[in-house]
Amino acid sequence: MKILAIIPARGGSKGVPGKNIKNLGGKPLLTYTAEVAIKSSYLSEIILSSDDENIIEIGRKLGINIPFIRPEHLAHDNTPTIDVIIHALEWYQSQNIFFDAVCLLQVTSPFRTVAFINLAIEKFINSNCDSLVSVLQVPHEYNPHWTFEVNSDGNLKIATGEDEIITRRQELPKAYHRDGSIYITKTNVLLEQKSLLGKTTAFIESDANSYVNIDTLKDWEKAEQLIKIRK
Repeated sequence: MKILAIIPARGGSKGVPGKNIKNLGGKPLLTYTAEVAIKSSYLSEIILSSDDENIIEIGRKLGINIPFIRPEHLAHDNTPTIDVIIHALEWYQSQNIFFDAVCLLQVTSPFRTVAFINLAIEKFINSNCDSLVSVLQVPHEYNPHWTFEVNSDGNLKIATGEDEIITRRQELPKAYHRDGSIYITKTNVLLEQKSLLGKTTAFIESDANSYVNIDTLKDWEKAEQLIKIRK
């Protein structure tokens, strides 16, 4: 299977200014994702999609392909990631280069391993699903069977639609949330459905002990603490 890995990294981050190339543990944040992606034998091509010259320069030094500079209209805070992916796919199609699937690796999840990427791709291929997403288990207190919505009378109802609540924690079915570490999606799903998630979605569970998704300064501090622990 021919898989294109896309690492999106625009300039102008607000939560953590300059975070994509800000030094974490002595090296630019982008480095963590680039290094493990390059070591994966399953990825046919690895590209950086960026509008920022400084990010692009570091990406080149790391050995990531940079076939184009991301257009300004795709580098805003509210730009959907799917639009960035489709732009990359359409650029390659214009060069008569085609991929079976895309693996999205966001810079904000620095602690994924090569083994994790490889296992995710293997699960994706063997599942024959439209997509695969990395997840973390939802704590039991936030399990959808224990959460509520407001009904038309202004009272609470169980979010899952059941009449009786599950009383014992041990009886709750496992629930998961997307953690943003990895998405793998078939190209036809991306282009036709404009979605990272197809009709069928496999999953891989991330290691909660080494997980962080850097969006705020508090997240950055957590990442620094994790690095100290790892050392």
